[in-house]
Order: sequence, then structure tokens, then C-alpha cells
Amino acid sequence: MNGEFKRKVIVYGEEFWDFYNSQKKKVQDKIDWDEHLDEKYGKSGTATREKFEEEFEAFKIGVLIQEARKQRQMTQEELAEKVGTTKNYISRIENNASDIRLTTLMRIVREGLGGHLTLNLDF
Repeated sequence: MNGEFKRKVIVYGEEFWDFYNSQKKKVQDKIDWDEHLDEKYGKSGTATREKFEEEFEAFKIGVLIQEARKQRQMTQEELAEKVGTTKNYISRIENNASDIRLTTLMRIVREGLGGHLTLNLDF
């Protein structure tokens, strides 16, 4: 083998192991995250874990609304005007500082963002 080819093989080999180790770390991080949730909020199905998961779902709704609004290049004020509410209320929803009624969520999605709301029930 010539010297340059050997150097390329070594470099690509190192890149492969770097990539492999980064993927392995991602898997390990996921396991650690699940363990973290179990330690902090209890095992899945416990009251404290259920409360955390409910709050996390509310948080995700706020993030989804914010991302959809930004994709449409709308301000909170513009969205509020379209749905007949206040900028402050939109801000509170996006920042998980306020519970949202289903009818209000539907109005924000349909009238404000031009979308369609789909709900799933999991048992």
C-alpha cells in the first residue's frame, strides 16, 4: 500500500469510530434520560409521572402553536387578532403559562393558522 492510501484508511477508520461512538452515546443518552425521568418523576403510571407527562403535553401544544405561527411569519398580536383574543393570551399559551380550552385551540389552529386539528386517544 502506498503511504497516502494508508493515511486515508486511517483517517476514514477514525471517522468511522468517531461516528460509531457518537451514535452509541446518543443511545446511552436516551437510556439515561428515561432513567432520569424515572428517578425524578417516578415510574410510568405513577401519579407524579402522569402529572409530568400531562404538563409536557401542554408544553408541546404551546411549542407547536409558536412554530406554526413563526412559519407563517405572524406575530403573536396578528394571531391574536385573527382569533379574537389578546397577544398576552397567545404568549401565555406559547410559554405554557396558561391552560387552553379545546374550543380556543381549535379556533387558533383553524382561524388563526389555517390548519386542521386532529386528536388521538391512546388507551
